[in-house]
Amino acid sequence: MTTVAQENPKPAKFLGLAKLMRQVFAGIDLAPLGNDLIEQAKNQPCANVLMDLAFVLQLRGQREVALSVQADALSLQQIYTPASTATQHRLRVLALLSHGDLMANTPIEFLLEDSDIALNLVYITPSLALPTVLPEHDVVFVAMAQSDDNMLLLAELANTLAHWSTPVINAPDFIARLSRNDSCNVVGNIPGVLMPVTLRINRQQLQHGLQPFTELTYPIIIRPVDSHAGHDLEKIDDEDMLLAYLQNKLTKQFYLANFINYQSEDGFFRKYRVLLIAGKAYLCHLGISTHWMIHYLNAGMTESQAKRDEEARVMADFEALFANKHQAALQAIYTRVGLAYVGLDCGETPDGQLVIFEIDSCMMVHALDPVDLFPYKQPHMQKIFTAFQELLINAATSPH
Repeated sequence: MTTVAQENPKPAKFLGLAKLMRQVFAGIDLAPLGNDLIEQAKNQPCANVLMDLAFVLQLRGQREVALSVQADALSLQQIYTPASTATQHRLRVLALLSHGDLMANTPIEFLLEDSDIALNLVYITPSLALPTVLPEHDVVFVAMAQSDDNMLLLAELANTLAHWSTPVINAPDFIARLSRNDSCNVVGNIPGVLMPVTLRINRQQLQHGLQPFTELTYPIIIRPVDSHAGHDLEKIDDEDMLLAYLQNKLTKQFYLANFINYQSEDGFFRKYRVLLIAGKAYLCHLGISTHWMIHYLNAGMTESQAKRDEEARVMADFEALFANKHQAALQAIYTRVGLAYVGLDCGETPDGQLVIFEIDSCMMVHALDPVDLFPYKQPHMQKIFTAFQELLINAATSPH
């Protein structure tokens, strides 16, 4: 009996975060896809399948399971290539990422989606060093976020990339300065900018209240270190509230800062997500809410035509009004932070100061909002994507 050798099956294509999140915003249930990916992984372990499954699990709120699946994927493969529709590529980008959830890295897939720029994603962990063999590339983009887990990785990358043969955008040592307690020192004394001093304090120190910390006075805001998207972020008005907060949290380290009242005269709070790309400011979105803690997805923007109308006006006039008004402050922030691509969550105090809530190179930026509700957004987001792509191209083609 003659046996015919079986060809190894072609590896599954890598869908990537951008395509999967686009399905979520379109209202598609990812459960069937998740089940299919699970079956594929059972039959033939494949890194692309496992990484996509990890994204699906995260998008469905199963963070811990997702991170475990991600670790399995990375044990098989560190380099992932999102599918591209372009027949030819004018640039090849190598993005360096860390393990972690959806906030752990710059969402570069969204910034390059449907472009003619080739992208390879390289994941690095404390136990998985930068591979010695890498895809050919014209420019390196460090997409890794600042976090406690990443500080050693960023330091190692800074040494590795110091004499890299191709240009490097967003140097790791500058990303490392973006912790909440460091970034306030970086931009703290810029005229026209208000970024409250943020202290990193452990649980034991807080058992006696704020008395040892003369920089802080109630009301304050508190959050666990390395938390994002408002997770366990609360406004604390007195010592009883502080002690009650600590009793309900297992975290050992916290960030504390004085609360800044940025409420407008009409009773609304307004939070701007601004990107600084090669020194120019771009508005990603404007969240409007009666609550001080604003996240765009819970600000009621989809339910309120009036809010969307205001956001559309602000976007249309952003360069002439907001960006022009704060031009000196934004330029000073860009210069001091030292990153060619960085995001700001900010607002305005009643007296017109630019109040900075967060500086981060990994803020979520996308063009996934429903076009029927947000028709004004697409042109503005395309400006951002074009500016980012031009940043990459200019870096690759400029003498260095």
